Amino acid sequence: MPTLWGMSPGASSVRQTYFNARALPFWSVHVAAVVGVIALGWSWSGLALAVGSYAVRMFFVTAGYHRYFSHRSFKTSRWFQFALAFGSQTAMQRGVLWWAANHRHHHRHSDTPEDLHSPRRGFWWSHLGWNMSSAGDVTKLDQVRDLARFPELRALDRLKHLPAILLAVAMFAIGGVHALVWGFFVSTVLLWHGTFTINSLAHVIGRRRYDTGDDSRNHWALALLTMGEGWHNNHHHYMSSVKQGFFWWEVDVTYYVLRGLEALGLVWGLRRPPAHIVEAHQRAARSSHHDFAGCH
Repeated sequence: MPTLWGMSPGASSVRQTYFNARALPFWSVHVAAVVGVIALGWSWSGLALAVGSYAVRMFFVTAGYHRYFSHRSFKTSRWFQFALAFGSQTAMQRGVLWWAANHRHHHRHSDTPEDLHSPRRGFWWSHLGWNMSSAGDVTKLDQVRDLARFPELRALDRLKHLPAILLAVAMFAIGGVHALVWGFFVSTVLLWHGTFTINSLAHVIGRRRYDTGDDSRNHWALALLTMGEGWHNNHHHYMSSVKQGFFWWEVDVTYYVLRGLEALGLVWGLRRPPAHIVEAHQRAARSSHHDFAGCH
């Protein structure tokens, strides 16, 4: 049985899960990042490049993979839809159809035995293991029929690593080995683990505002790290909202950027949570307070 911080079957099972041919590209990028930084030496400009590349690609993960393709929380043109898909796949998190299909499956079965990356199976399994196992290989096309009707998205999904490879080539062409190491390898490692915290930590730490029937939680630090995705309990309560920080103090950078794109006419129809959804916890809190007061 899995435990909170790891899988219990033993060392051989861990090796089969985390150190197999399927996991080789993942660990190779980590090695390239570490060896590259050691060989080149510390660089503040390199760190700035890594953070900048991280931020741009994290936006594509959150706005593209997640809020648009997985939840259709806003509308856009067909060409900008392709741009979102291409930008998302520079994150090297597989094809857009695969990502959206698996995420929709997660919402239908969140923290149940059918959920592939629930921390109830083990923390490291939810963070890394599921994505390295054969369980995560299948693209459930029946979950994304609305997306699969676009031939350009199907083609891009098949060429899952091409956008990331082109980004790496561009980094090298523009800034040499320095840009390749910091702007691609270091940034990609940070981006992977930043994204993965929402599968793992966002179901383990933080506060639960809404009773969603799963373990989703809100945490401000995860929200800052992932440009708004850390308001995960909000999201599981009303998943079709493009705005995941329901209140003004809940920083949601992805939403702010999408508002800017809306002003430019590149996206429209941004779906926001209705007032009765946002205020539900306040009514529950008042009811709880009145019930408590009535006991005295």
